[in-house]
Amino acid sequence: MYVVEITLKLSPLPLSVQRKELAGAESLYKDLCRKLESGQPKLMEITCDQVQGKKVAFLATDVLAVQIYEKSAASGGVRRPGFSFGS
Repeated sequence: MYVVEITLKLSPLPLSVQRKELAGAESLYKDLCRKLESGQPKLMEITCDQVQGKKVAFLATDVLAVQIYEKSAASGGVRRPGFSFGS
């Protein structure tokens, strides 16, 4: 399972949706990046593969950052997103 996390302007908490396949997560990531580059205020609606019926809608111009990380069931939680300096 892969988590796509979206940080919005003036929002303390990120939005997140899950994709079963890496290809689906990367496709959503690239779509969000294209919308960010266009700079036009378009409404985006995304759904979650894990929670049926979960939908999130937001303006593409309010997106500050997008990231993908893997949710690992083997480790009992979520692999920490971002970069790590430790080994």
